[in-house]
Amino acid sequence: MHREAKSSGAKSARTAASLVSHRARMARRGFVRVEVSVSKDDAGLVRQVAAALSDPARQAGARTLLRQRFAEPPKVSLKALLASAPLDGIDLDRAGDLGRDVDL
Repeated sequence: MHREAKSSGAKSARTAASLVSHRARMARRGFVRVEVSVSKDDAGLVRQVAAALSDPARQAGARTLLRQRFAEPPKVSLKALLASAPLDGIDLDRAGDLGRDVDL
């Protein structure tokens, strides 16, 4: 029984070292580990998306498709928004209204 425990401990140490080595190799290649929670029905789909993003032959197409569908539009400043507004035909002149007379 003592021998089994020792064997199991050595096996888990090798497994842990192998996992650390694998993650270090992936980090050197520019990959990061991401954990997400999705429904059981979507797990396969998420795995396929991850596989496409890590496959050099498919990553550009997958990235483009995902960005088109899910990326937020770039933020536009108020100044840029007003500058691009179609103001043709809109009268922006104000009347020379001085307000009302007030007794102080």
